[in-house]
Amino acid sequence: MQTKKNFLYISFIIFFGVVAILDFFHPGLPITHDGQDHVARIANFYQNLTEGSIIPRWAANLNWGYGHPILMFLYPLPSYIASLFHFLGFSLIDSLKIVFGMSFIASGFAMYLWIKELLGEEPGLVAGILYMFAPYRFVDLYVRGAIGEHVAFVFPPLICYFLLKMSKKYSYWYVVGGAVSLASLVLSHNAITIMFVPVIILYAVYLIYQNDDKKLIAIRYMLIAIFGFGLSAFFGFPAFFEGKYTLRDIVTKNEYAKSFVNWKDFLYGLWSYGGTGLFTVQIGIVQWFVVICMTPLVIFYRQKRNIQLLIVSTFILFFSTLFLMISQSKVVWETLTILQKFQFPWRFLSIIVFLAAVSGGFFIFCLPKKFKSGAIVLIICFSLFFNKDYWHAKGFLQKDQAFFKSIYNGTTDTGESAPVWSVRFMEKMPKAHSEVISGKATIKEVERTSIKHVYEIEVNSDSARIRENTLYFPGWKIINNKKNITPEFQDPANRGLMTYFLGKGKYTVFIMFEETKLRFAADIISVFSLVSIIILGILKKRILCLRFR
Repeated sequence: MQTKKNFLYISFIIFFGVVAILDFFHPGLPITHDGQDHVARIANFYQNLTEGSIIPRWAANLNWGYGHPILMFLYPLPSYIASLFHFLGFSLIDSLKIVFGMSFIASGFAMYLWIKELLGEEPGLVAGILYMFAPYRFVDLYVRGAIGEHVAFVFPPLICYFLLKMSKKYSYWYVVGGAVSLASLVLSHNAITIMFVPVIILYAVYLIYQNDDKKLIAIRYMLIAIFGFGLSAFFGFPAFFEGKYTLRDIVTKNEYAKSFVNWKDFLYGLWSYGGTGLFTVQIGIVQWFVVICMTPLVIFYRQKRNIQLLIVSTFILFFSTLFLMISQSKVVWETLTILQKFQFPWRFLSIIVFLAAVSGGFFIFCLPKKFKSGAIVLIICFSLFFNKDYWHAKGFLQKDQAFFKSIYNGTTDTGESAPVWSVRFMEKMPKAHSEVISGKATIKEVERTSIKHVYEIEVNSDSARIRENTLYFPGWKIINNKKNITPEFQDPANRGLMTYFLGKGKYTVFIMFEETKLRFAADIISVFSLVSIIILGILKKRILCLRFR
């Protein structure tokens, strides 16, 4: 009976999820703020993979062909998944659409999985539906086209699920599941990870507190954290520490102060496909209903102390998160400067959607049995009804694949990932990949990939100055006859572009983008973490017998 019910509820989540993404079956790309740029990014990402770069970091065709380091700073997991589908024969646009659709349904399934384990099937079903059918989810899907944030929704409930399972019983597969889920969250969206980590830590502390063998559970969770952050180190460490070489802090400075939300907008907002300040930031009528219904539970529920603690904590976190999005919290943003990296306070709606879904699960769990079925039907029906006008695209963009695979005239961001010594955006395509800007020389291009440019250069004058029309970023090296040449990249006349001098003669010049010491160390950490997990798997029969004391 339980198996049939479980299958039925999962089928509901998949069915309703498919209904909400029917527009993705329409030919073309839904018109969103970032959709076209995501496809261009994926095209550059895929090009790196086909050239043998397992960790793509340089987008050679972006920025009018001058290249851009954006792949180092923006969530690679959606691009890896989309690249897999493109490799299997899907177009770039269809690959992106598949990632959007799959992640939407997977997020509902992940929430169901966790809340089912915590509270039961019925609360799990309601939580899964509320997690998918919230206005902000459709803003991400059909307005912003925020692929990283959308994929990231899958993993917080999955992490919580594996933490819960690990608190009951040790399993190698729970360690792997928790670690991979945590790594996937990091690789899905930088800012969303920072938002959710405190919530996940609080939940882990709660589970430790509830367990008799606190030390054992804490060590198990440390394993998940170490392996999770270790697996994602190849991206997370460079993205965080090498951001100082970009315009990130300059471009996004004080952006948060312009984007606070009014209280009334949480309650209701007209649907719009416009930008920040225009699209709705409403939480959702059904979400508000279940949160309000939690108020008496917070005050009067006493049946299970462990559940009571979670109910109260969820309630407090919900309204604390709302506070962080209104102007009265400005002093908090000024004090905790890490918040400013989120750029827009309304991004905390991701946490709100998560907490509202959990609240729905608690609401159903605490209802008397005779009211549960009716409440579940009403919540699902009203969730669909109040969101039915939101799961439609504004229109569809028809672009040939060649458009995305050729030189792209933008950076696909607002310039925050541009090197600090360059301009935010280039304005036109260079005349050639490499040019003589003083002296006399001939240049023949021998080989060119995203991260390797090879030229045969003959200098006919006493010396010549060559400009490589590629933005400099740490990792680019110029090698002439096996000797390193230090490039100049801060010349105001060639701002951000690499220039170098050659004396009279013939040369074979290699210009290559390589891993810095930091990136190499991060790569090693990720490889070491992966190897360690594999070794643990080989030895899991022994590990299962160990008791950490």
